[in-house]
Amino acid sequence: MHLITRIKLLCRKYFWSNEKYARFMGVKIGNNCSIGTLNFGTEPYLIEIGNRTQITYGVTFYTHGGAWAFREKYPDFDFFGKIKIGNNIYIGNHAIILPGITIEDNVIVGAMAVVTKSVPSGVIVGGNPARIIGKVEDYEKKVLPYNVDSKRLSSDEKKKFLLSLDDVHFLKKSYLK
Repeated sequence: MHLITRIKLLCRKYFWSNEKYARFMGVKIGNNCSIGTLNFGTEPYLIEIGNRTQITYGVTFYTHGGAWAFREKYPDFDFFGKIKIGNNIYIGNHAIILPGITIEDNVIVGAMAVVTKSVPSGVIVGGNPARIIGKVEDYEKKVLPYNVDSKRLSSDEKKKFLLSLDDVHFLKKSYLK
């Protein structure tokens, strides 16, 4: 690759927003998304992201894999899988999405999950390999009582507000059994 082309690409990667860079690389992205990663692999044009989806820091998409193991026998061997992410999705930090995955609508993917199979609508998945660990509607019922309506506060306002609250306003996890 020509030096000037490489410099331009690096400038785009580090000075453009993640969403603008992903679009430039060919990722199809819907409306009202939050893109916190640049890890769209070597075939970003095989990835489609729906509307109102948040892809957090360190999420990695793979559209290929494993062909190297067969190249001695088949020198030109390659295979790919498109990735389709639906609407109203949250993908937690450092999750990995493998080739050929479809994540349907209204899904939460836990941090560090390794998604090896497609995910149906309305569920929460987590783990390695990712498995269904709950339903989004049940999670909503569980966390709604802890809503403190702080989303539109500045960082300083949020800090002051959260530090002023009693412990009853914060989510608590039960012990492992």
